[in-house]
Amino acid sequence: MRVRSAADVEDYRDDPTGAYLALPRALVFCARRTLWGFCLWGAPTEADLRRIVPLLALELAPGVAPHASLVDVRRLEVGDPRAFMVLTKYLRANFDAFRTRVTRLALVRPAGLLGATVAGFYQIAGAPYPVRVFHDLADASTWLRVRELAPALDAAVAAASGVAPSVMQLRRWLDANLDDTSLARAARAMSRAARSLQRDLAAAGTSFQAEVDAARVRLAQRLLANSDSTLTEIAYDVGCASPQHFSTLFRRVVGVAPSAWRKAH
Repeated sequence: MRVRSAADVEDYRDDPTGAYLALPRALVFCARRTLWGFCLWGAPTEADLRRIVPLLALELAPGVAPHASLVDVRRLEVGDPRAFMVLTKYLRANFDAFRTRVTRLALVRPAGLLGATVAGFYQIAGAPYPVRVFHDLADASTWLRVRELAPALDAAVAAASGVAPSVMQLRRWLDANLDDTSLARAARAMSRAARSLQRDLAAAGTSFQAEVDAARVRLAQRLLANSDSTLTEIAYDVGCASPQHFSTLFRRVVGVAPSAWRKAH
């Protein structure tokens, strides 16, 4: 399936069918008249979500045919409650319109605690259409009867985010397997040779250990923002040998101490 990259917001508004538009930490698309959706990655802010809501609303415009929807948030690293409140308000404000326009929705969730939180979004906000949650984009695309969309969408997000597909795949695996990580296990899970995976990571400017460290910090950020656990408890929860090791790692990756980051978030 070919999906063109819209030049700008006006280009996408004028002719969204068969196009996608990349924005900071988000991508909106209309793969065909019968399938609309969006992707989020990294740590989207409230401002990021406010920017995409008017574009999402295009699927509710007069004359738009009933269609399925695909929401791919596998690559989320941190969930900002204020950002997701923007989506909640948008959904509730257009509940009746969604009921008549959207036939069903596939939600592709991230791994771990964040994934569980995302999966519960529609239980809290309400769902005007049938929703099914997936871990894998290919499975979601198959359920929506557009399996050929998965590679095209992955390529578009990789280009928009600047993260190679192999790195994205490794990050998803690490987020779900931090309790027992090794290069050999990761490569096996990705159906790759360990040396081949190392070469891909090097070409992308990273390494297996750097990705493990980043995954530990992503989990720590979720726990710092969404739990009352002490820093010592979080240190051991993310697999650090000591609170001192955790603090050093967090400072190196994020640039501030974990206590300061928690206070700010």
